[in-house]
Amino acid sequence: MSEIIDTDIAIIGGGPAGLAAALNASKRGARVAIIERDFELGGILQQCIHNGFGLTYFKEELTGPEYAQRFMDLLKETNVQIFLDSMVIDLSADKIITAMNPERGILKIHAKAVILAMGCRERTRGAINVPGMRPAGIYTAGTAQRLINMEGYMPGKRVVILGSGDIGLIMARRLVLEGAKVLVVAEVLPYCSGLVRNFVQCLQDYDIPLYLSHTITDIKGKERVKSVIISKVDENWMPIKGTEKVYECDTVLFSVGLIPENEISLKAGIKLDITNGPTVNEYLETTVPGIFACGNVLQVHDLVDWVTLEAERAGENAYAYSTNTSRGGKLLEPILTVPGENVGYIVPQRIDYLQDSKIVQFSFRPKSPDKNCIIEFVSNEKVFDKRKAKHIIPSEMLIYKIKLNPEEIGEKITINIKKNLKKSKEEA
Repeated sequence: MSEIIDTDIAIIGGGPAGLAAALNASKRGARVAIIERDFELGGILQQCIHNGFGLTYFKEELTGPEYAQRFMDLLKETNVQIFLDSMVIDLSADKIITAMNPERGILKIHAKAVILAMGCRERTRGAINVPGMRPAGIYTAGTAQRLINMEGYMPGKRVVILGSGDIGLIMARRLVLEGAKVLVVAEVLPYCSGLVRNFVQCLQDYDIPLYLSHTITDIKGKERVKSVIISKVDENWMPIKGTEKVYECDTVLFSVGLIPENEISLKAGIKLDITNGPTVNEYLETTVPGIFACGNVLQVHDLVDWVTLEAERAGENAYAYSTNTSRGGKLLEPILTVPGENVGYIVPQRIDYLQDSKIVQFSFRPKSPDKNCIIEFVSNEKVFDKRKAKHIIPSEMLIYKIKLNPEEIGEKITINIKKNLKKSKEEA
């Protein structure tokens, strides 16, 4: 027999996205349930003991656990049901969640609306096909972070890091502070893929070298990592012979990107985008009515503050759906958003409701870094809005609130990032 639970809104995941969504929906009067697979709330923030969180949302600098605790304390003042140590194993299109709890057995949670907030996972060595042997001493950066910050173990003494993502940069500093020697950070791209502040504070301030357009081409060692070979790559990411450098080390960390956790989403029949996150409309609603997505399960964010703000929107929209609040007439065919020049992806991927003028928030990332740019919003072959950007880099998400007028919008909206030629001429 399974235990049946009825609620207005069920949230899968109790990290920063799930917490913010739950609080916003609860304060509007919804019955809310959070299903979290870990033994505590907070998600990945619990192991992020460095500061730098909350500058946008709280206007002060917090550590990851402090940021999470702010929301956990607020949650105590609500009637939100929390199911910890509960693994979701199924989600149906009619919004029934099946979860397993070691004490209560199988839970069947029936909801009027569901919010996906499962976060993301790290890409591993296997995902990028790094050659070489398979000795001990190879970790993802996040695993090493948990070992040091929560378990109290040092992963190694002489470390090479592949990938300049934010977790890798932060772990380079963390390892140095714990007495390890970080020999080098190698990045296959021709630019750093982490935030500028992390590059400066974690590498430059500690004299850790960063080799751009480089990758690991061999890992040597039988029982334990003995050395790695790093080679320069060409524009097609192919190693260039004669550029090999050998580093004697005992540990290799991989910081090569994050993948949204959407295996459960697929079970509900939700369509995924090229980001591996769900495709959503302007209300963060997936292709299955009443199921919403927010946070890193939707798109990988560079700041937890953006996760919180996006999740609050999801909580508000899920509450409106659960109470049958009208959003106006749905379009016969959705207006699609199309990534144009130097744009990797766009959220939302479609506009479902546009009877009257309204503000829609767009999030997207550039494919490559640039400066002095014009960001164009195009429909019906006309630019209906444009914004200036002094600097753009793929590691920093671009977020704009744009007014859409039905008479200006056609079947699709294209976003382009173009060089500001006028600015370039003035500088010349």
